[in-house]
Parts: sequence; structure tokens; C-alpha cells
Amino acid sequence: MSKDYGYLRVAAARNITVPAGVSKNCNSIISQMKQSSGMECDICVFPELSISSYNCGELFRQRLLLDAVNKALIEIVNVSNELKGIFIVGFPLAEKGILFNCAAVITRGEILGIVPKTFIPGNNEYYEGRWFTAAYGNTIKDVVIDNKRIPFGTDIIFSNADRKIETFGIEICEDLWAPVPPSSFLTLNGAAVIFNLSASTDIIGKASYRKNLVRSQSASTISAYIYSSAGVGESTTDTVCSGHSLIFENGRLMAENNRFTRNTSLIFSDIDLDYLNHERLNNSTYSQSSQIYSPKKDYRTIFYRRKSIKNNHLERKIYPYPFVPASVDDLDDRCREIFNIQSTALSTRLTNSSINSAVIGLSGGLDSTLALLVVIESFRDLELDLNNIHCITMPGFGTTVRTKGNVEKICFQLGISLETIDIEAAVLQHFNDIGHNKEIHDITYENAQARERTQILMDKANQYNSLVIGTGDLSELALGWCTYNGDHMSMYSVNSGVPKTLVKFLIDYYSKYVATGEISEILTDIIMTPISPELLPPGKNDEIIQKTEETIGPYELHDFFLFNAVRCGFSPDKVFFLAGIAFKEKYASKEISKWLKLFYKRFFSQQFKRSAIPDGPKVGTLSLSPRGDWRMPSDADSSDWVF
Repeated sequence: MSKDYGYLRVAAARNITVPAGVSKNCNSIISQMKQSSGMECDICVFPELSISSYNCGELFRQRLLLDAVNKALIEIVNVSNELKGIFIVGFPLAEKGILFNCAAVITRGEILGIVPKTFIPGNNEYYEGRWFTAAYGNTIKDVVIDNKRIPFGTDIIFSNADRKIETFGIEICEDLWAPVPPSSFLTLNGAAVIFNLSASTDIIGKASYRKNLVRSQSASTISAYIYSSAGVGESTTDTVCSGHSLIFENGRLMAENNRFTRNTSLIFSDIDLDYLNHERLNNSTYSQSSQIYSPKKDYRTIFYRRKSIKNNHLERKIYPYPFVPASVDDLDDRCREIFNIQSTALSTRLTNSSINSAVIGLSGGLDSTLALLVVIESFRDLELDLNNIHCITMPGFGTTVRTKGNVEKICFQLGISLETIDIEAAVLQHFNDIGHNKEIHDITYENAQARERTQILMDKANQYNSLVIGTGDLSELALGWCTYNGDHMSMYSVNSGVPKTLVKFLIDYYSKYVATGEISEILTDIIMTPISPELLPPGKNDEIIQKTEETIGPYELHDFFLFNAVRCGFSPDKVFFLAGIAFKEKYASKEISKWLKLFYKRFFSQQFKRSAIPDGPKVGTLSLSPRGDWRMPSDADSSDWVF
């Protein structure tokens, strides 16, 4: 990557530790420092007390051990001058008659700062508290190592002087288990990344608890959390260590190692600092918490300049379908949840409106089919008569036998009435009224059909005392791919929070787990039907000529653009960069660039449609509702976004 897109390559190393084997531990640390540097890692963290080992017992009070640790630390510092990146190692430090459990932050041949452990488990008779002192009451502000004065304390945040978003803090093992971990305050004072040096022992169930704890802290603090715990070499007497390493980003697992192995381990991932910063700016709870709690403690910022690392590739998976879970089980759960959200929302609207009837226009396409399935689930939930679902299909100039046939089949199989109203004569009359040549297949030709259909649905709703159920999806709203006051309008829009790439999976889920027999076959054919508004005449063999994705581009690309540009707040060049990685096997850079420019142009120019959309349930974290989620001026200038 020649440009800084906001990534930070972090690593969690597990060295081979021998209790009190300082020389061996030091050699193992140096070996992994070189490995981390070779992998272009920006910051690498080692386990708690990794130089001495955690399980030294009374040996922590031996001058020989402490002197050996000091010598090893200086050796590690000297080696760092030849390597790229920052290294965080654990060691015991005796200062003014007090023994602290510490982390040293090392780069370019110097120790930037030393952070002691805030909370010590046990007391002065048992466990760690027998040897170490908790740092929460510490007043020491600096220490001297190798004749150099070094900042010391739990009130330290490290920040890259050349890169404002690169800030990190440190806590050690037990600190995370506290009711209010130090990392909560560190992050509220600006730290985007937390490194935890640990020597957590293992018992049944603890690994999953530990993992959930790290995940939760990463999510609640909107941070990246890198956790490195001591390996099996620390297993001694009555305790066993597994060497658990974890990397989380805002609650999302980025990397995890194998536990209970006897070799070294180094996991790494590229953390998106740009994304974390966007999430914090977008989260009012974070900013409010920062104002309430951050003044309670003054933090010192230690600025650093590390050797520049230019990574040529991204060490994180860029999934091309951000709205669609990769796991089959997760996808099924997601689909089930979305159906529940959509149908519950519609049930509530029907109940509060004292209406027990719905009107829906069916085209035989994906969106109207999904809307119909949602209506059915809602009616079943309310125990309403399915005969009160009034399905209307309105064939026009572009309707094909395939789509019309699927509408007829699905309604017949579901036992729902279907009314067919041909709109050709009405539209031709309208062309005559406004003086439009029917042979000119322009935007007037197309939109007149869409508005005629909407007029019919609205009037039918008046006849039946019903709600008109909208069918348009989130992707169409983003692109403005709808006719203003045509399919753009309804009385309740159940699909407005569902992106196009997810619609087919929802229908497929219904086909597999809810529908039976021939209904499943019909739904499968609908999924396979090309996406089209069917407003232009079909081909000679009744094939669909007007294919939406040939005009505006692949929806899989637009949904990727939408997620990264709106949900993550990324710049156009970063969206382009990520799309190039995600779709490198499918689309050339030139094609991605073409559709990305179109996406931004349409997203900006079509805001006026989104400013006037009907109510609809929010399904995921991204919504374009002008009332609750996306407020944007209709006349915003897109020139800085169309690169």
C-alpha cells in the first residue's frame, strides 16, 4: 500500500517461556521480534512477565533474577534498534523497595515508557499479591534504566507523532477482569488500540469466557484489543497455561491462535484505525462517556516516531458481501431475524392503524416476492385471514410470460387471491393525453408505467381499506433506482432496510425452511430471474432485454460501495482500494472505478427521493431513512467524491 488508508498491523506473540529462565526467555523474545519485524508488523505485544516468566514465586525477591531481567531488557532494547516496529514486553521492576509487574514499550533502541499492572490478584499472603504491588496508588512518575530516565505509570497513552489516529494504551492481565478496566479510561482518553500482556491460567470453560471478555471490552470501548497470554512453558505445580492470543476490532475477531501447543506463536492482523475513528465519531454514547469520565484522570501522552513500514498487501480478509454472513449457520440466523423484524414491524403498523388488510403489487421479481412473504408472516402472526392480502399484478409493455407466470403460480400455491389489471390501455391513453409518442422508449415511457401501477395500488387500498405495502429495497434507495411518486411511494415499505444482495438469501431461506413442495421451486426460479423493472418490451423469444445491472452496474458492487462509503465512512479512494481486493478475481480496476463513480453521482443526486420515503423498518446497522439515520442535503455537491 503506497497510501496510508488507516491500517495498523498488530501482532500478539507467544514466546517459549521457562520459569526463571531469563536467558532462554530473552532469546525466544528476540527471535520473535525479528519474525514480527520481517512480517512488517507495526506493534507486537508479548505475554505478561515474558522476560522472567510469570511463575517464579519467591525467586522474584532474588537479586540475581532481577539483575538478569534488567540485563535481558537492555539487550532487547538494543536489538530493537535494528528492527522495524514497536515491541511490548513484560518484566518485573523493583523501584524504591516496591516490586511492580510491568510492560515496557520499546522501539528504535529506546524504552518509550513503562506501564505497571493496576490490579494485582490476591493479597500479600497469597498468589501474585505475595510479591507484586498494585499500581493504582502509585506516585512514581519515572524510573531509571541503563542510565536513562523513563516515564512510568498507568497514566500513559502512546501516540504516533506523525499519525494522529495511531494511539494505544496498555493493561496487564487482571486489569481486564476488573469491574472497570483501565482500558475503559484509556480509550475514553483517545487510545484506539489496547494491548494486554497476560499469563492467564486455564481451567474448564475459561477460554470461552476470556474470549468473550476481550470481545466485549473491544466492542464497548470501540477499540482494537490485542491479547497475548503465556504459553504452556508457564505450566507448573498446580497451574496450566495454554498461551491464548486474540486480536479483536470493535468486537470482531480478527485472529486467534491455537492453544496448548509447545512452539512459539505469532498472530497478526491489519487493524482499521480509520474505521474505529469513524465509529467513535458516530457514537454519541462514546463522546458523552468521554466528557463524563475522561476528566477524572490526567493522562500523559508519549509521542513516538517509529520506522516507517510500507506493507504491500493487506493482512485482513475483505469480504465482498458485507451484508451477507459468510457462515451458513450465521446466514440462516440472520435471515430468520430479518423476517422477524420485518413482519413484526408490519404487524405493529397494521394493529396501530386498526387495519387488517394489505394491498401489494407483484411483478414476479425478488423485491415484491420478499414483501409478499413478509406480509404472509405478519398476517399469520396476527391470526388474520390470508384472503385479506390483495395481490395485484399489472402487466405492461415489458412484462414477460416467465415473471407473470411465477406471480400466478405463487399466489395459487399460497392460496391467495390475485387480481390482474393490464395497464397498457391506460398508459397509452395517458401518452395521448400528454402528447407522448409511444414509440419513443424514454424515461417518460418507463415512468408512466410505474406511476400508473402506483395509482392503481393506492386506489385499490382505498377500496379495501388497506395499506399499500412497498417493495423497494435499500440498494434501490441508495441509487435512487425508483420512479419518484411511482414505486418510490407506498403506505409502509417493508424492504427499505434490506440490501439487494441479501434479498435473494431471504427468499432462499424461506424456500428451504418455511415453504414446501412447488412453492419452493417457484421461489427458486424467481431467485434465478434477471433483475429488471420490465418497462421496455421483451425480446423476440419473450426474454428479458432490460436488465438493471447492465444499466447501473452489479448490485454486489453497489452494496459493497454502500456499506464501506456510508456505514464505515471511508473515502472514495479507500472504497476503491478495498473493492479491488474483494473483487480482484471478478472485476477489472477500470470497471470498478466506472461503477464507483456512478454510485457516488447517483447517491448524491437522488437524495431528494430518500428525503420523501415512507416509513419502513430498520433492519441492520445501515439505514437511509431521513428521519432516524441518514440526513443529507438534497443539493449536496458530489464533485469531491467522484474521483
